[in-house]
Amino acid sequence: MKIKNSIAISNTGFIFNPVSGESFTTNQMGVEIINMLKAEMAYESIKDHIMDKYEVESTAFEKDYYDFVSLLKAYLVIELDK
Repeated sequence: MKIKNSIAISNTGFIFNPVSGESFTTNQMGVEIINMLKAEMAYESIKDHIMDKYEVESTAFEKDYYDFVSLLKAYLVIELDK
């Protein structure tokens, strides 16, 4: 999965989808995850980075990560794998 090329993301967490005209905001951790997805980092690398930086437990990260990715898919920010 990867972030669509048309999606604009600011360093402050503002996300704009020019195709739909919708905009969203996320926190700093969300920005970091989006940037790692844009770089096509593997899930385990994303998990390790976030867990080290934010001292979050593994099960909490997994739940929050998949919830966040589900929202990105619902808002058409992520290209689905074919």
